[in-house]
Amino acid sequence: QVRLVESGGGLVQAGGSLRLSCAASGRSFSTYRVGWFRQAPGKERDFVATISSSGRMTSYADSVKGRFTISRDNAKNTAYLQMNNLKLEDTAVYYCAARVSPLISSRKEEYDSWGQGTQVAVSS
Repeated sequence: QVRLVESGGGLVQAGGSLRLSCAASGRSFSTYRVGWFRQAPGKERDFVATISSSGRMTSYADSVKGRFTISRDNAKNTAYLQMNNLKLEDTAVYYCAARVSPLISSRKEEYDSWGQGTQVAVSS
């Protein structure tokens, strides 16, 4: 497993942008798939985006397609989630997750390392 630390959350007005970072400890980050998930109060933790270990494959939840972009810099052991045109319904705690695999996955069960989360709040 790998230790993950998210950062970059905060309060932003609707229509604004934020970039979340997920810094991984240890070596071999380039062998891990990375996923971003989010959890709003009283709701399940939902899939947002995933990227393969190489960065060549990505997938997004329908609700964020065209607004969010997932990327990674394996040399810096860091993954990112660029969030544009934020909406009120994007308010949640955002978690990054990882697991050794060359493939992508939208399923929580297919990740075994999780960060502590970072709060994103979108105001009107």
